[in-house]
Amino acid sequence: MTAHIEGLIAAPLTALGPDGSPDLDKIPAQVAMLARDGVKGAFVCGTTGESLSLTTGERKAIAQAWVETAPPGFAVIVHVGHNSIETSVHLAQHAEKIGAHAVGAMAPSFFKPDGIDTLVEFCARVAAGAPTKPFYYYHIPSLTGVAFPMVQFLGAAADRIPTLAGLKFTDEDLMDFERCRRLEDGRFDVLFGRDEILLCALALGARGAVGSTYNFAAPLYLKLIAAFDEGDLAEARRLQFLAMEAVAVMQRARCSFFAAAKAIMRLRGLDLGPVRAPLRDVSPAQHAELARALDRIGFLAYCGA
Repeated sequence: MTAHIEGLIAAPLTALGPDGSPDLDKIPAQVAMLARDGVKGAFVCGTTGESLSLTTGERKAIAQAWVETAPPGFAVIVHVGHNSIETSVHLAQHAEKIGAHAVGAMAPSFFKPDGIDTLVEFCARVAAGAPTKPFYYYHIPSLTGVAFPMVQFLGAAADRIPTLAGLKFTDEDLMDFERCRRLEDGRFDVLFGRDEILLCALALGARGAVGSTYNFAAPLYLKLIAAFDEGDLAEARRLQFLAMEAVAVMQRARCSFFAAAKAIMRLRGLDLGPVRAPLRDVSPAQHAELARALDRIGFLAYCGA
């Protein structure tokens, strides 16, 4: 059984320069901020990292920079999902070569698997590209449109993917989440991926989570986890609601969610540049409006901004 990850894993934003190319020089500052905030690792080149808007070469360069920069004990999981299975295998091979902690892959989202067996076969081929690394299937049906019950996926994949570690579970189906977590006496590492309802997953027994808002608000979530562990449910609920309200503010911003996230990173002193088309970037006026809205609800005080 692969050791289960505990604590927060950030899904990092990809730093882009003024010309839209990856700015690898910003990665050490990203790693340092996450480590300082108590984050245990990074799930790089995922949704938050705009992976499917990046070239294969860019993704390889970003993954390598994160692995080379990470301090001891900081787990770098490389997302290798792609609509092309050959490219996905190639990215997995590269992640193995550079010494990533693990690899993960979401389902193809244009030509979709027509059943669980097809999805398992896709994942098995990708995982075989990194035969010594734990493999996490990245379940995010809201974006991929691939919405099979994950408890069935794990049951079908358990004996067909030797390196299967578990899931990055980015969905609201808490029944499926808990059934996955308890499958085969807790064999699989099921990392929860919905920051705005983390407390719900903690109540079911979650100990590890991956999320985009952990880039800038990990101190808030660590206080939430501590309050829950200490039995202070009122405080845990208060902090979770504050996180919900912050996410709602970001969703209402007249730009993409990830542009709003980069705006908050700038408030923390780290400029990660624009987002890549077709995502809509944040204007100076929107940046100021977002900062005021987050400050009004008291969220920025938990972000060190």
